[in-house]
Amino acid sequence: MASQNVLFQRFAKIFIGCLAAVTSGMMYALYLSAYHERKFWFSNRQELEREITFQGDSAIYYSYYKDMLKAPSFERGVYELTHNNKTVSLKTINAVQQMSLYPELIASVLYQATGSKEIIEPVYFYIGIVFGLQGIYVTALFVTSWLMSGTWLAGMLTVAWFIINRVDTTRIEYSIPLRENWALPYFACQIAALTGYLKSNLNTYGERFCYLLMSASTYTFMMMWEYSHYLLFLQAISLFLLDIFSVEQSDKVYEVYKIYIFSLFLGYLLQFENPALLVSPLLSLVAALMLAKCLQLNVKKGSFVAKIIKVINFYLVCTLTITLNIIMKMFVPHKENGHMLKFLEVKFGLNMTKNFTMNWLLCQESLQAPSQDFFLRLTQSSLLPFYILVLIICFLSMLQVIFRRINGKSLKETVTLEDGRIGERPEIIYHVIHTILLGSLAMVIEGLKYIWIPYVCMLAAFGVCSPELWMTLFKWLRLRTVHPILLALILSMAVPTIIGLSLWKEFFPRLMTELMELQEFYDPDTVELMTWIKRQAPVAAVFAGSPQLMGAIKLCTGWMVTSLPLYNDDDLLKRNENIYQIYSKRSAEDIYKILTSYKANYLIVEDAICNEVGPIRGCRVKDLLDIANGHMVCEEGDKLTYSKYGRFCHEVKINYSPYVNYFTRVYWNRSYFVYKINTVISFQS
Repeated sequence: MASQNVLFQRFAKIFIGCLAAVTSGMMYALYLSAYHERKFWFSNRQELEREITFQGDSAIYYSYYKDMLKAPSFERGVYELTHNNKTVSLKTINAVQQMSLYPELIASVLYQATGSKEIIEPVYFYIGIVFGLQGIYVTALFVTSWLMSGTWLAGMLTVAWFIINRVDTTRIEYSIPLRENWALPYFACQIAALTGYLKSNLNTYGERFCYLLMSASTYTFMMMWEYSHYLLFLQAISLFLLDIFSVEQSDKVYEVYKIYIFSLFLGYLLQFENPALLVSPLLSLVAALMLAKCLQLNVKKGSFVAKIIKVINFYLVCTLTITLNIIMKMFVPHKENGHMLKFLEVKFGLNMTKNFTMNWLLCQESLQAPSQDFFLRLTQSSLLPFYILVLIICFLSMLQVIFRRINGKSLKETVTLEDGRIGERPEIIYHVIHTILLGSLAMVIEGLKYIWIPYVCMLAAFGVCSPELWMTLFKWLRLRTVHPILLALILSMAVPTIIGLSLWKEFFPRLMTELMELQEFYDPDTVELMTWIKRQAPVAAVFAGSPQLMGAIKLCTGWMVTSLPLYNDDDLLKRNENIYQIYSKRSAEDIYKILTSYKANYLIVEDAICNEVGPIRGCRVKDLLDIANGHMVCEEGDKLTYSKYGRFCHEVKINYSPYVNYFTRVYWNRSYFVYKINTVISFQS
């Protein structure tokens, strides 16, 4: 009878936790949908106005989803995307490989296969899938925190912190189709499965389920995002260090390495033999780890020889990883992410440059160090203080375990609550190492906070809800006045409850106000521009202008453009820099030669860029161009070249020779000036 009661209680606990996890995910997806509707008045807008809400690279991704739906068949649509010569002038691209368009392919197939054409508009189906994935993202974080702490209360607190700090946890509100919004939910599922897989007390069936889920989510994550293998590289480093420090069997860690190799090679084949995956540091590291394992000797654990071999093994893996990566880059032709290495060199002060593209990237807010406001927001929501507390306790406990292993002391196979040794659990060691790596990078590049902060929410919630963490702290404090186990159990319930109530009181009214408040996205000038292009411009016309505007033109009109807001291709980056010269102090003839070299027929000058008044002098587009062209002093000792020409975007508006010889204004409004590029140049006095 007692065993039946225990079984029933366990079942009820799992059922309630699963119900809470699924409900949290569904509620978050519905919240995003409602917030998006209130922000853009989406249902009350025409199709063109809806499409304008997709900004920059988001517009490009959604435009290819539209192209797939217009294609006569799926096969024909895929062929046109892989041999695409209708987007960028004078350039045929494999858009599926270059822009990781697998989400759009899947969404278009689902839309047509499910017969949704008669039920829902394509744009609602598309954003609905992304919002649904965000719900899965939140559910996966919930489950991870639950697995680590043993209580679904931790999952609820994780979700609360995630939503309250959503300015720093996700970019879904601003750019729905971003690759990270499609990919990170699968990464969260992979981390949840890995957490369960690393647990010492997992049964065979649970271990098998976690392994299969981890395999599927790792591969899907890699297919959804071009930068996914870099995140998995950090994860592989964490597992490598776990294998060195932990009591966990090496076999489990090496099974994860096999998943990496399988995903890399399958991804390589299905991504049209993408060379970036072959020269990835992830492949080099995993190959080095496998080779090092083959060379390992079987010696008694804890002995002096074993410790020496551990050190040699660490050195061997590091050396082999670097060597293999260099060899792969020598023999595998690749151009992927060369600009990224140059950017990192400049970012960390290893090199100096006047290059427009590099300096433009350095000026982007997401690529700078976090501001004080970032830390202030996290502190106001109480997330940062509790995260630091949890991290310190777990890290110190982990160091204790490492020193015990170095001294040859045996560790328990199963750690009980009374032991107060949270750092002996392999999944905790992995998460501590992983969050430190991610946090270190986020302190340098603020854009990485969207990967790190969800992790922070999960780890902080796990810690305050874990009796084991409080027990570890009480063991160090040698608490005797109150029974430490009882106090640990009380605090693991009381602290998250108090945090939850305070968050509810302070932030819930704000969330409700956001849903009730009608916002308005109104951009009549862009609507007028797109309408004019669709009505007046020839079908074969090619437009030139800023990359962000070109993305919108590609989506809203389907016309060909000279550049795109994508930063993973050297040729496109060079095009962007050349087209941006319309905002520099160059002659009409120079600009004409640049534009005609890309077969452009129309030029669009944006008043917002031409007359930009940025908060940071030197980060405006025109300033960066002047620095690159030598028209502005960047550092002491630089040679200043005075340009005899005025700024082109200003001069061309005045309509005097020689500008009218090359360009004829055909349309303008408050924000945009459109010029037809003359094919026959007439020189007027």
